[in-house]
Amino acid sequence: MRALSFLGVPYRLGGEDPAHGFDCSGLVRTVVQAALGIELPRRSDAMSQFGRSVVPARLAPGDLLFFNTLGRPFSHVGVYIGEGRFVHAPARGGSVRVESMRLDYWRARFNGARRLAAGTKAGRMRGAAVSASPDDSGP
Repeated sequence: MRALSFLGVPYRLGGEDPAHGFDCSGLVRTVVQAALGIELPRRSDAMSQFGRSVVPARLAPGDLLFFNTLGRPFSHVGVYIGEGRFVHAPARGGSVRVESMRLDYWRARFNGARRLAAGTKAGRMRGAAVSASPDDSGP
């Protein structure tokens, strides 16, 4: 999975490339563009309007996961890699890493997931990400 190739790249607010660093949406934009040829919006809240909702029990590698980390829905995004784990660019001072959705921090902030499809017109569909606890999925 392409997202794993960026492990260790430093976090940089507004960052969109591995040479200079990524923020969460910059990482996801880069991975999705390379994997599916879809150009997503720059902000994670806008990304949450693309693709189709996925319930946690149906998550598959490559799905986008959304979290409320700044006191507003869909303020953080990562890429699901399977087995209840995701890749993301966490915050200032951190670097791209793998996290478990099972951690209390992420479970409490989970807003939903979206699945994008190659070959669709930007994979866009109306509607917000599904709101459900990752606990419901079992991964």
